[in-house]
Amino acid sequence: MTIHVYRRTGVVFLWLFAAVMMFSSAALVYAQPTSLPDFTKLYETHGPAVVSIDVRQKVSPHPMSMMENDPFYDFFRRFGSPMPMPRRGEPEESQASGSGFIIASDGYIITNAHVVENADEVKVNLYNKTEYTAEVIGSDRRTDVALLKIDATNLPTVTIGDPEKLKVGEWVVAIGKPFGLENTMTAGIVSAKGRDLPQENLVPFIQTDAAINPGNSGGPLFNMYGEVVGINSLIYSRTGGYMGLAFAIPIDVAMNIIKQIKDTGKVTRGRIGVIIQEVSKDAAEAFGLNAPTGALVNSVEKDGPADKAGILPGDVILKVDGRDVKNSTELPRIITAMAPGQKTRLTVWREGKAQEITVPIAETGDEDSGVTIGRPGKGKAGNANHLGLELSDLTGEQKKQLGIKNGVVIENIRSRIRGNVQSGDIILAVIRQGAMIEAQSAAQINGVLGQFDKNSAVTLQILRGNVYYFVTIRPEPETK
Repeated sequence: MTIHVYRRTGVVFLWLFAAVMMFSSAALVYAQPTSLPDFTKLYETHGPAVVSIDVRQKVSPHPMSMMENDPFYDFFRRFGSPMPMPRRGEPEESQASGSGFIIASDGYIITNAHVVENADEVKVNLYNKTEYTAEVIGSDRRTDVALLKIDATNLPTVTIGDPEKLKVGEWVVAIGKPFGLENTMTAGIVSAKGRDLPQENLVPFIQTDAAINPGNSGGPLFNMYGEVVGINSLIYSRTGGYMGLAFAIPIDVAMNIIKQIKDTGKVTRGRIGVIIQEVSKDAAEAFGLNAPTGALVNSVEKDGPADKAGILPGDVILKVDGRDVKNSTELPRIITAMAPGQKTRLTVWREGKAQEITVPIAETGDEDSGVTIGRPGKGKAGNANHLGLELSDLTGEQKKQLGIKNGVVIENIRSRIRGNVQSGDIILAVIRQGAMIEAQSAAQINGVLGQFDKNSAVTLQILRGNVYYFVTIRPEPETK
């Protein structure tokens, strides 16, 4: 009997041991990848198409410039960081370094515009240490893309990939010349896509945590298939070096610029003549949209393409040629990439329903179609409404000066409200149940606002100075 119990216990123990081991093995397989990425083949195959770029530029001496007897002078010179090196009293040379990659076997090279900007001489060094003097064929500061040409043939070239297929979390590799160290490879993952950066609304940047440092600028960002998906352009840093936040220009954006430079020698961009803003959650509800998507039209340039086609302030542009406009920053990228002269089909949301409008694409220019208008004089003020807005009518002369047919001015704000509105703003319309109700008089607008629940949000079309926009306001909750 004792032996029998021992054997059964042993069977149970072995069964439990086997189950634990199976579970542990399954957890181990799940937790650890079957194999770590191997970049050796990629480097051997595509590394020769990456070049180093050295730039020289004459600069005027600066009293704070680093002199040759400075203890850090040799460090910066050796590692190729941008640095003025003047002797006192006369212009001297500034030296900088960057990276690039060959896109055509007859010597066409892509880099960043800021790498070769104002350069007096550009030298390109290939993987085999051969040096060439490069010609800057053209560059575009808005997208930070430049095209170089060297007198060479039978050069190795990169393969161009599709950034649209790139996924967040995917491995990517950078090759370049950080701090003057040629043919340096670093690896990381795609941290995000479609990043919007200040003053860079034409480029949906690829964010990566691959180590990017000064000198990597203009170099390629590869995916695991050995295809170039971006151009390393910017880093976020408080120290001047790598901090895990790097940004690359999607290669499709760059290739569009390069094609224009090669074909016409210049870069042209499309425009339709609208000023837009983001669609907030409250604005989406006010306009009757199911979700905060698209680009809300603030104002339309008089006699511009959109104006002639029938686009109105308050329209929400949802699609361009069937392509969804997920947010307002996407619209400028889509439109500017179009060739002037062609036509595009916009799907707009107006008064609670979608409709399609065909708009011709014009060419961007530097002209300013706006008019700067000062604050209007005070008219007769009325009582404050439940939002605390004290409104007054505009005179005919004031409307003529502002270039508007209707509107009322906010003379004073007597209570605390949430939203970007201030005294002197002109209310042009109130959005209610998806429709725009034009502001005919202060009494009429007070009546319209009185139809809203006292705690609900209200979306207004506002004119401030010469800028039109939509703003959503709501009363501050009362505190006890």
